[in-house]
Amino acid sequence: MAITAAKKARNPTDRHIGARVRMRRKMLAISQSELGDALGITYQQVQKNEVGTNRISASRLPQISRILQVPVAFFFEGVPNASASHGSHKSALSIAQIDDFVSDPNGLKLIGAFMRIDNAKLRRRIVMLVQDIADETRAGR
Repeated sequence: MAITAAKKARNPTDRHIGARVRMRRKMLAISQSELGDALGITYQQVQKNEVGTNRISASRLPQISRILQVPVAFFFEGVPNASASHGSHKSALSIAQIDDFVSDPNGLKLIGAFMRIDNAKLRRRIVMLVQDIADETRAGR
C-alpha cells in the first residue's frame, strides 16, 4: 500500500519541468503527438511527462530542448526550492497559472500580439494598463 501511495506522489521538480515543456510546446503550437513523434514516443508518454507522472530522463531533456528551441536550463527556471521561504512566492505567478494562461487560446493570442509590438515604451504602457484594469477589477469584488 505504501509503495502505491509513493508512486502516485508526483515530484514537484518533475511537475515543474513537465509544465515548462507543456508551456513551451503550446507557445510553439506543437501538439503532443508532434512532439512525441519527434522524440520517438507516444503522445500519452508526452502527456505523462508534462503532468509529472513520468519523469523526463536526462538524455531526453536535450532532445526536447532542441525541438522546442530553448536551452535545457529553460526547464529549470523557477524550479521549486524546498529551502526557499514560502512567503517569497506570494506575489509571483505559479507555473500552473502561467500554464493555464498559455493553454488558453486568448492567452496565446495576447502573447503573440504583444510580442509583435517593437516599441518597448508602448509595451510597458500596455502592461501598466492591464495591471490597472486588474487592480480595479479586484477592488470591485
